[in-house]
Amino acid sequence: MDKNTLIGLGLIGAILVTFTLVNKPSEAELKADRAKKEKARIEQQKEIQENQKQAATAKTLKVKGSKVTVSLKEEILSLESDKIKVEVSTKGGIVSNVFLKEFKTYKQFRNKKNKDCLKLIDKSNNSNALTFNYKGKEISTENLDFEVVSKSKHAIVLEASPDEDKTIQFVYGLNAKGYDVDFEVKLDGFKPGEIASNSVNLKWEANLPKTERLLSEQRRVSTIFFKSNGEDYDYLSETSDDEEKLEKKVDWIAFKQSYFSSIMKPENGFDSKNSTIKIVNFNEGHPKFSTHIKKYVANLSLPISTTGTGVAKINWFFGPNDYELLKSYDSNFEDIINYGWGLFRWINIYAIQPMFNAFAEMGIQLGIVILLITLILKLFLTPIQWKMYVSSAKMRILKPEIDALNEKYPNKEDAMKKQMDMMTLYRESGASPLAGCIPMLIQMPILLAIFRFFPAAFELRQKPFLWAEDLSSYDSILDFGYYIPLYGDHISLFTLLMSATTLVYTYINSGNVTTPQQPGMPNMKVIMYFFPVMMIFFFNNYSAGLSYYYFISTLISIIIMLAIKQFFVDEDKLKDKMAAKKMAASQNPKKKSGFRERLEQMQKMQQEKLKNMKK
Repeated sequence: MDKNTLIGLGLIGAILVTFTLVNKPSEAELKADRAKKEKARIEQQKEIQENQKQAATAKTLKVKGSKVTVSLKEEILSLESDKIKVEVSTKGGIVSNVFLKEFKTYKQFRNKKNKDCLKLIDKSNNSNALTFNYKGKEISTENLDFEVVSKSKHAIVLEASPDEDKTIQFVYGLNAKGYDVDFEVKLDGFKPGEIASNSVNLKWEANLPKTERLLSEQRRVSTIFFKSNGEDYDYLSETSDDEEKLEKKVDWIAFKQSYFSSIMKPENGFDSKNSTIKIVNFNEGHPKFSTHIKKYVANLSLPISTTGTGVAKINWFFGPNDYELLKSYDSNFEDIINYGWGLFRWINIYAIQPMFNAFAEMGIQLGIVILLITLILKLFLTPIQWKMYVSSAKMRILKPEIDALNEKYPNKEDAMKKQMDMMTLYRESGASPLAGCIPMLIQMPILLAIFRFFPAAFELRQKPFLWAEDLSSYDSILDFGYYIPLYGDHISLFTLLMSATTLVYTYINSGNVTTPQQPGMPNMKVIMYFFPVMMIFFFNNYSAGLSYYYFISTLISIIIMLAIKQFFVDEDKLKDKMAAKKMAASQNPKKKSGFRERLEQMQKMQQEKLKNMKK
């Protein structure tokens, strides 16, 4: 208890005694006064205890020549730009809260009266501190009070002293129009050997809160990304707990979630020695299971001088996973967006993304943008679909002859001969079962690329279209209020439409599929109809933008196929053409190919083997 407090308590007591003697209050008044006095005493005692607690955990005196500065209470300082607001605490000098001013959580988005903005980093679930070994003791800046040296709207300078004549300075500078903060660490006054070599680490931990509609989907794509010097990006597991000791110098570390990230990029990289990263999932029953995504932990070695004056500069990005925005930093930040790998990623980056940007910049509603992209892709793929249709038409024409061959050779030992007759039939008629598969294989990379693009496209987040309130999430037309295993707690209409059009498309093509003649062989027609039904369960929780694209794409495919059948391909003429080709081939037989000769030789060997087995 300090002198001022004692004097204050004494004065309060003296005033109360004087007031009692002069006014000679009644018993009721005396009782009221005693109650008031007791309340004042309790409140004063709480204040004293709080001051004592702060004094015990804080650096209370800082000596600079003859100047003495007292720092007891935490102060929250703000840096603010057009895009973000960053709050820095003098307790530990940490970034305590980060707000993204242009965005909202899904909960805020649904509540139109809510004027709050999205909080990316929350003080109660975040810590970032400089740690080092000083004279054999572990020092952490989170236990130090920092003095405010200077501050403005876009810059803050904080300073702390772990020991006399030793200073740690944190400098925060905010880009006035960007999403990034320049963070500078300065160690000054330390002598050789006082700080252990390679012991200066930046420890960053965060439990990132839920921001989207479906937490399970947000968790599915959230993890720690990092890029080693001179190599491609890498990341920890997205589905399970994972930890890694960094083996090479790292250019940057990203705490990535579905649509937002925090990325730390030092000027000279993070050293690999003593650097580790870890991701931890919250299991059911954990207090944060329904409110937070995952726990992110990074312990990163700073390449900084531990004698004299050492400086480390770090750029800290807090913002959306917008492809063009991340690309503008020219540090490969855009690699964290899950556009797939290899060919699929190239299709998204060099074809789908430019088209999407071009239409979106025209101010076109994003649902219409998806429609336009679908039309362009289907137009591009129309020649392939033409080939597929002609091939399927030829196979329909040959179906009676194929069925006849299956009946002619019902036994397994005749499989080789049946295959040879099939090849003769295909060759003479100009048909091929592979002619329909190859065009489909050409289309598959685009279909799979799109599967990655729309769920990852930040531009779709909280953008409505028709009955879908948010194209980045599922479009529920009915919420059950309870969970159905394997399905969910809602009905997604775009998913139902997608499944229905796929079922129609399957029915139109089912005539090309032959029923298996051999016992035990799977019925392909049943499998074909099973797939559209399974899509209802698989896509129910997926992005409405993705289901909408597949629905429109399949619908257009049906229209194109019907148009080709009605106006462009006459199956009767095609049948006559195939018959003429078959007759010409039989009249002018070509020399057997090497493959056919080998097949015939294999057949003879098989027949000989069967004869020997019967003897």
